Amino acid sequence: MSIFKLDLVKINTGVGIMVSVKKIVLDVLKPHQPNALEFCRAIAKAGPDYRVCLTVLEIDENTETLKIEIEGNTIDFEAIQSAISDMGGSLHSIDEVEVKSEIDVG
Repeated sequence: MSIFKLDLVKINTGVGIMVSVKKIVLDVLKPHQPNALEFCRAIAKAGPDYRVCLTVLEIDENTETLKIEIEGNTIDFEAIQSAISDMGGSLHSIDEVEVKSEIDVG
């Protein structure tokens, strides 16, 4: 269970406005395997339209510290967290979040 919770995936504000997460930047620690490409692909598969940019910030004997930037129409934070932990990674922090409110036409 993670200490991070982001409840902004299509939240109905009660006045016909929906708020969606469009971009999130994460600080993640992962083992050397899977490699950065495999790690990125697994995160991208967590959503239908995710664009994932991964930067290796630091490498030590057993781990890599990453900056992962994810963009999409409606980001499912819990699915991303699950993908990270399924690959042996650990979410250190949420460093940036971009949300957008839209009129709910449905």
